Amino acid sequence: MKVTRQSIFYIDFLRFIAAIAVISIHVLGPFRYLYGEIPTSDWLAATGINSLTRWAVPVFMLISGALLLSTEKAFQCEYYLSKRLSKVAIPFIGWTVIYALVAGFMVNEVFTGHWVGATALHMLENSPNKPVWYHLWFFYDFIPLYFVIPFLIPILKKASPEYIKLALFAWTVLFLMYWLKVESFLQQNLILYSGYLVLGWYLFNRDNRPQLKAWVTAGLFMMAFNFLGSWQLAIETGEYNAFFMGYKTLNTAIIAGMLFVVAQTYADKIQGKLRSLVTIISTYSLGIYLIHPLLLIPIRELDNGFYTWFGSNWIAIPMITVLTLAVSLFLTMILVKIPFVRRLVP
Repeated sequence: MKVTRQSIFYIDFLRFIAAIAVISIHVLGPFRYLYGEIPTSDWLAATGINSLTRWAVPVFMLISGALLLSTEKAFQCEYYLSKRLSKVAIPFIGWTVIYALVAGFMVNEVFTGHWVGATALHMLENSPNKPVWYHLWFFYDFIPLYFVIPFLIPILKKASPEYIKLALFAWTVLFLMYWLKVESFLQQNLILYSGYLVLGWYLFNRDNRPQLKAWVTAGLFMMAFNFLGSWQLAIETGEYNAFFMGYKTLNTAIIAGMLFVVAQTYADKIQGKLRSLVTIISTYSLGIYLIHPLLLIPIRELDNGFYTWFGSNWIAIPMITVLTLAVSLFLTMILVKIPFVRRLVP
């Protein structure tokens, strides 16, 4: 998420919107499976916003591909492991322990105030195969990509643009097959998510303005498709369906690509205080990602009434998202000033 290099503002902007989208997805989480149990407007607010923000994690992957695959430095294994991989691995390990300890206070996602050491230990024992908290799943797929990146760099440098286009076309076919449940041994997370890296690199290193209209048309169509399709599936089945929500589906990849190209084209028009805010949130985006679920523990417990205080989920979800973002940013900015602890929020 954060990479030490000269700032590129449209990349900062992409981190900014992705951080907001991730928080909103987690804020609305408790309502997704309550179709028919809560007012349709409140359910539609949650599921609608969910369907429109599922590009968040793929955008982070596009950013990683754009920056890490575009390096001109000769590869040095020791430097790569200690400076690049460690920036992801150390926070992952540290926050796995922290959230396992927090899980000791939880029963069925409800905070009890009573710590059970056996629960925390059980979570830690299972952590090699299962994340201890819902947002940490990202690292299980993201860290392996760091072992793919060094091998992709020389391949991409030597491959002609036409071969790159063919590879991306094959990747989109795999996504379409995955969406339509056509099985293939190539549909592994490592392969499908590596495609985001390549797409990020491809879009980063070319002028995409001639294709801007096509990207926007396709992306907006997919957003409408997600929203209306999710609503229609719920009407037909009587329950929430995640068919349109996957990170390994063509619709999500197209929306992520559209946002990358739009940011690349227009982000520099943002000036003044908003530009400074975007840069600050981008800088601390990893810390924000790691910390914000702690703040949502009491909020996501619906009996506490945080959502109902706003009267409607159309208001509650955006407002709670903004407040959570602000507090997470504040806490991250404090933690980075503390020696040793700062390594958990690089």
